Amino acid sequence: MMRDIGSSISDAIFENIGRAAGRVQENKPLASDLLESDDAYLVVFDAPGTTASDIQVRYVDDRVEVRIDRFRDFYEGFEMRYPGRGLALDGSVTLPSDAAVDPETAQATLKSNGTLHVRVPKAEADHDEDEATDVGVATDDSESHEGADAEADTDTADVEDVTESADESEDDDA
Repeated sequence: MMRDIGSSISDAIFENIGRAAGRVQENKPLASDLLESDDAYLVVFDAPGTTASDIQVRYVDDRVEVRIDRFRDFYEGFEMRYPGRGLALDGSVTLPSDAAVDPETAQATLKSNGTLHVRVPKAEADHDEDEATDVGVATDDSESHEGADAEADTDTADVEDVTESADESEDDDA
């Protein structure tokens, strides 16, 4: 009887610690790096345990925004004891104020090492700040770590422009 009570208490403690750890992870922004070359910006996000379908990438105003909605796999013969991984993760990186980019040609690639590479080409003129552009995410299973040159050899998705003006959005809500 005492053993059952002790086991129930420890299960409750572990479950609550796990949930708290998951909430902390969900409230922390995704770790990221911003790199620049002569012709593009490259934003690298940590995206552990995700698939391309779990990721949403958008370019809004002067920011690259990422939302990851992960799912827990079920393992036959195992029960969840410690649900510690965050399932909804967000991150954003603001490009420099003088950055002129072409988000319609941006590409996002999920690498096999668990990083998400978002490449936003530079442009001559500024992007219209009232527009938001969704970026499709492709998967790259190669193990190449050779930098930007290897980037050109990977499969990437084209950007899907789903921008609506403010007036069109209001009409849809009516």
